[in-house]
Amino acid sequence: MKDKLKITFLGGVGEIGKNMTAFEYNNEIIIVDAGMTFPGEDLPGIDVVIPDFTYVVNNRDKIKAIILTHGHEDHIGAIPFLLQQIKAPIYGSRLTLALIENKMKEHPKVSYKAISVKPKNVLKIGAFSVEFIKVSHSIAGALALFISTPAGNVVHTGDFKVDYEPVDGVMTDLARFGELGKKGVDLLMCESTNVCRPGNSLSEKSVGRALDDIFKSHPDNRIFVATFASNISRLQQILDLAKKYDRRVAFTGRSMINISEVGLKIGELNFDKQILVDIDKIDKIADKNLLIVSTGSQGEPFSALTRMAAGEFKQIKIGENDVVIFSSSPIPGNEKNVYSVINALFQKGADVIYDELADVHASGHACQEEIKLIHSLVKPKFFIPIHGEYRHLKMHKQLAMNMGMEERNILLPSLGAQIELSSNSIKKVGFTTAGQRLIDGYGIGDMDSNVLRERKQLSEDGICVVVLTINNVSGDVVGDPFIITRGVVYQDEAEAFVQDTRNMIIASLKEQDLRGCEPSVLRNTIRRNVSNFIFKRTKRTPMILTIVLLD
Repeated sequence: MKDKLKITFLGGVGEIGKNMTAFEYNNEIIIVDAGMTFPGEDLPGIDVVIPDFTYVVNNRDKIKAIILTHGHEDHIGAIPFLLQQIKAPIYGSRLTLALIENKMKEHPKVSYKAISVKPKNVLKIGAFSVEFIKVSHSIAGALALFISTPAGNVVHTGDFKVDYEPVDGVMTDLARFGELGKKGVDLLMCESTNVCRPGNSLSEKSVGRALDDIFKSHPDNRIFVATFASNISRLQQILDLAKKYDRRVAFTGRSMINISEVGLKIGELNFDKQILVDIDKIDKIADKNLLIVSTGSQGEPFSALTRMAAGEFKQIKIGENDVVIFSSSPIPGNEKNVYSVINALFQKGADVIYDELADVHASGHACQEEIKLIHSLVKPKFFIPIHGEYRHLKMHKQLAMNMGMEERNILLPSLGAQIELSSNSIKKVGFTTAGQRLIDGYGIGDMDSNVLRERKQLSEDGICVVVLTINNVSGDVVGDPFIITRGVVYQDEAEAFVQDTRNMIIASLKEQDLRGCEPSVLRNTIRRNVSNFIFKRTKRTPMILTIVLLD
């Protein structure tokens, strides 16, 4: 692999979330991001999903650094689990590392080294040179990367947008992208999340102006704003509006409280702590002087806003004098949950304002015109679209071709794909283990685990428990079999079903000599008979748990 840069895609391609890529030159590897995603309904009981990073664990001695583009969970969520298996310094912006520090408090036994970087910093890591480039995103401290090696150089955009009036006053460094393009870029790896959206993304300050109009037009209402806790720029604008309109601020939701504390501590948020009020004391404040900033903009089942909508939040009862602003848009797949919460809030009398009604949310991801701008400035020799489902990657490929790039110079990556880059070629060279690892409490599991299969079976067909006592000497059944079902039959069928199952078991046992029987053999026989009986009767296949007691 001399004079070749090998790029291994461990997450974030062909999917949204759990972004992770390994760059390898000779015997040195740097990892860019290690994110997570949330489980779907097909993963009952699973907390989060992370990449399968078997490849980097198997090559742990080669790993020189973990580089983080920004602090969103889909880019840093797997870090605690990765650090349990490898040791390497972490590089990221101040906010990104502060969020890592907060996250690692839940893993106190894991030691790590974190090094803060700023835009325009250049790191020498073995044969790698990594330059950090300022980009705008929906979280402060977002960075693009210029990765240079003897085999070639790569621009990795991370997540970005081109905001011409950012809240922090510092634009995406388009000039640096242009300078790199003039020097010559071998490979562009550009995010694809919003490549299907024409035009340009909305400026973050436009959201501030829309929120200002809502505050101004509802002077006597109690106002709620639900947004992503990590969107520091949005939080800053909300806190500025609270000060402008003389409102005290109550944060609800653990992540919102944590982010506000971290942002204030490192100077990314600027507000007077006197403006804050504890959620337990809001009943002493008039509606017109109160602003509640909440998690739950995605309809998460246990979030603060969802519990308010369900009437299960002790300190807050939603009513007709409340205005609830969803300063977000539903993440694909979350639409049902979000609109369910919106409907529940409307039913309680609240006035609900969301992205279909006003410009109360701006995406942090570049739309087509911004993506075209990066392509035009960087002028790459080769191109790989990243950070998107296959449809996003495919459309991004077409966009690049429409701008004049030859199809043979574009590669569509997939999970586990390994690609080799040199100054004059790019090609796929193979695949490695990649996919999903499931985080369940403190445990890490696989997609094919028995635990997951059993949970799915329980969720779909229920469970039937049979308890049987046998006199080990006479072989007689002591009393009637005890049967419990959960999720197998409906209430009006339950009594007859249990009795018929009991009769079937007794009848089947009459044909056997149970004296000195082996409990495991008897358990398997009863399990098989009960399973067949239930399937014939209900066409369901519940989990059967059989307990045989010897008297």
